[in-house]
Amino acid sequence: GGTGLGLTISREIARLLGGEIRVESQPSQGSTFTLYMPATYAGLDQGPTMEPNELEDANRYLQAATASAAVPAPVSSLPPMLDPPSAETLFVPTEVLDDRADLKPGDRVLLVIENDANFATILLNLARDRGFKGLVAQDGDIALELVQRYKPDAITLDLQLPVLDGWQVLDRLRNNPQTADIPVHVISVVDRTIQDPSKMGAVTYLQKPVSKEALESTFVSIAGFIDRQVKHLLVVEDDDNQRASIVELMRDADVEATAVGSGEEALEALRSGNFDCMVLDLGLPGMSGFDVLDKLEGGELQRIPVVIYTAKDLNAEEEAHLRRFTESIIVKDAGASDRLLSETSQFLTKVSSARQPSPPPIVGGEHADALHGRKVLIVDDDVRNIFALASVLEANHMEVLYAENGRDGIGMLEKHPTTDIVLMDIMMPEMDGYETMAAVRKQPQFQSLPIIAITAKAMPGDRDKCIEAGASDYLPKPVNVEQLLLVMRTWLSTVSAGRT
Repeated sequence: GGTGLGLTISREIARLLGGEIRVESQPSQGSTFTLYMPATYAGLDQGPTMEPNELEDANRYLQAATASAAVPAPVSSLPPMLDPPSAETLFVPTEVLDDRADLKPGDRVLLVIENDANFATILLNLARDRGFKGLVAQDGDIALELVQRYKPDAITLDLQLPVLDGWQVLDRLRNNPQTADIPVHVISVVDRTIQDPSKMGAVTYLQKPVSKEALESTFVSIAGFIDRQVKHLLVVEDDDNQRASIVELMRDADVEATAVGSGEEALEALRSGNFDCMVLDLGLPGMSGFDVLDKLEGGELQRIPVVIYTAKDLNAEEEAHLRRFTESIIVKDAGASDRLLSETSQFLTKVSSARQPSPPPIVGGEHADALHGRKVLIVDDDVRNIFALASVLEANHMEVLYAENGRDGIGMLEKHPTTDIVLMDIMMPEMDGYETMAAVRKQPQFQSLPIIAITAKAMPGDRDKCIEAGASDYLPKPVNVEQLLLVMRTWLSTVSAGRT
């Protein structure tokens, strides 16, 4: 149907064949898909082979096959390819001649994600003036592929893009451990009062039309953030022991923590310092954490990423108020410190490691204990998805149950009440994932059961809708295996700590 998951799969197949698929679509007129293929194709280099029963090697095989794909000859009807040194060529025609042919180790790289070629050229030239090498992507899906391949130091993002819009791009960047640390600066015509990109993790926002002075100021900010080798964290916590524990937890050569015990001290620190993230307790003496957030919203202070860390029981109104500032709300319990470290690290770029190639997904070995021997239920109406997920999870020594629709999923849980975690597809016929999760949560024995919602829609607001329906967490399709395992380990470790 030309929607998200099918189009993504088709794009990957085209890429492996050395080509590219593009789509143009207009309401009531239909869609036109165009497949470009190279005139000649050298084939794949000799890589590892996999027998059908070697499920444990599935991830390594796919990664090796993708990495070893030969670079095709350019198609004569498209612009010539620009090959980065020691990297597979990305087969993407573009109206803007960027710097991907001239990238060298140590270069500062900015990715411009902008549909308008003229404005993209302006941003590219500003980046070069500030000492960056620039990459340009004019649609969302190509942008994500460029991010994975080149690991840029910073990104400017338009929200109105073809194929995948900017909201979807931002959501996927922020929910992928490999890209969550890259600062994203939104420049778009979209009115932030309707939906604020900073609540989804954007560092700054400029609304078009934008002046040259504002653009130059943004690029000064981008360069300044990257040039700061040490990132600054503000910890606001009134309990002396808790405050010291958080500082110790965040101890890192690349992170400098400033710790204060009141809201008034927090405001003073924010006015005099330049912080990259704040960990905020709500129950402070005098000025509360809510008051500190209201000062941020009022524009008195620079808006920075906030992680709420509190023991307070939040009512629906308070939680809705906090969601205007952050999705990172952590309740102080047995497993809270691990979640705090994970959430805060997303906002603090670790200069020593962030630009290094990411390791392959962990299959067994280190960190596998949280998965070892645990029981997982996969609820998905596509048996191919079940097989793909089961192969990875069984390789991590998990016991896998499955159901092909929501009703059977509920029945499977009732039959296996000791199930440790559920992977729930959303788009299913008859009883979809939202209805299934709501029905599961009505049963007292499953109130604390971790449920990870997995959806191919990946539209703005999907995360909130999944959480409201009863999901513990959310992942978009196509699923990033490393991210899936990380999320599952986090929730299983948290549940184990809570039971202990």
